[in-house]
Amino acid sequence: MMKEVTYDKLKEWDRDSYVLIDIRDDELVDEGIIPGAIHIFPEDLENSAELAEISSDKKIVFYCQVGRKSKEIDDTLEVLAGRECYSLSEGYVGYICSCMNDQAELEERKKKAEASIQKKYHKQLFSPFAKACKIYKLIEEGDHIAVCISGGKDSMLMAKLFQEIQRHRQVSFELTFLVMDPGYNKENRALIESNAKALGIPVTIFESTIFDTVDTIDKNPCYLCARMRRGYLYSKAKELGCNKIALGHHYDDVIETILMGMLHGGQIQTMMPKLRSTNFEGMELIRPLYLVREADICAWRDYNELHFLQCACHFTDTCSTCHEDGTTSSKRLDTKKLIAELKKTNPFVESNIFSSVENVNLDTVIEYKKNGERHNFLDEY
Repeated sequence: MMKEVTYDKLKEWDRDSYVLIDIRDDELVDEGIIPGAIHIFPEDLENSAELAEISSDKKIVFYCQVGRKSKEIDDTLEVLAGRECYSLSEGYVGYICSCMNDQAELEERKKKAEASIQKKYHKQLFSPFAKACKIYKLIEEGDHIAVCISGGKDSMLMAKLFQEIQRHRQVSFELTFLVMDPGYNKENRALIESNAKALGIPVTIFESTIFDTVDTIDKNPCYLCARMRRGYLYSKAKELGCNKIALGHHYDDVIETILMGMLHGGQIQTMMPKLRSTNFEGMELIRPLYLVREADICAWRDYNELHFLQCACHFTDTCSTCHEDGTTSSKRLDTKKLIAELKKTNPFVESNIFSSVENVNLDTVIEYKKNGERHNFLDEY
C-alpha cells in the first residue's frame, strides 16, 4: 500500500520537490482543486504523458476526495518505477480543513462572504432569493424555519441568504440551521463543520444511520436515501418546534426536473417552490433558491475561495452518482448538456422551459391529473 503524508507535513516540504496529482472525477474537480495540482484519472496513470514527463527527482503525491482511492494506487506501475510516491492523507477534504484553522482567517472569510452577498452578488443572489420568498410566500410572520444544510454550495449559500434576509427585519421569524449526519466519514463531517464555522452558521447537528440502511440496497439506493433523509429532517425539525424545512434546490434544478420528467418519466410536472407535508401535519417544505441560477452560486463560491461537499455518500469516496432529490447525476448531467446545446441556438430556452409550467393551457391538454384523479378532454368535449 502506498505511503501516506498529511497536508501539514506536506507544507514543510519544498514546493518544488513534489508534484500533486488529483485523481478525482470531473464533477469533484469542478468543485475545486489544490493549487498547482495536475488532474489525471486513475485508469490513465499508466499511459499518462504528463506523469512520464515529471522529473524523476520529484516526489509524486496522489490525492482523491478523502484519501482512500489514492492509497490504493498501484505504485508498481512502470511509469512510477523508481519514484518516491505518496498518498495525501484525508485527501482534498483534509487539505480544505487544514486551511481553516486560523481564527483570524476564518473571520476574514466570513466578512468577505457576507459582503459579497450584500454588494457584488446582491442582484444575482439576494434579489432572486428575496423575490422567491415574496411571490411564493415562503417566509411568513412567526415562522420557525429549519434551514437544511447538506454541506454543498447550494445549502450553505441558502443559510447565508436566510441570515441576510433576517437582518432586514421585514417579517419576524426564527431560524434553525439543521445538519443531518446520515453516516458521513469523519473527513466529510469535519468539512461541513469547518465551512459552517468559517461562514458563521451556527449549525445543529443530529445523526442517523441512513447510509448503513441503504448500503445493502441494489435498486435505486439514491432515491431511497433522499426519501429517508427528507423524512428524518421533517421529524427532527418538528421536534425542534419548526413549521417549515428549507431545501437548497435552485432554478437550474427546476428546469432540469421539468425536462427530465418529459424525457424520462413521460409526464409534465415541476419541482414546486413549496409543498405541504402529507406525513407530518403542519409542516411545509420551501425552496427559497427557486429563482437563483447555479452559475451565480458557483461564481459566489469561487470568488470567496470556498470549498464544499459535492457528495458525501458513504459507500464511495468520490460519489458523483446521486443528487439531492434522489435522481442519478448521469440523467441530470445529460439533461444539463442538452439544455446547454439548445441554448446555443435559442438563448431563451431556459426561461421558456421554466415558463412552460406557468402557462399550461388545459384546453389543449389531452389528459391531466388533479388530486390523484384523471381528467380527459372528452369529459367536457
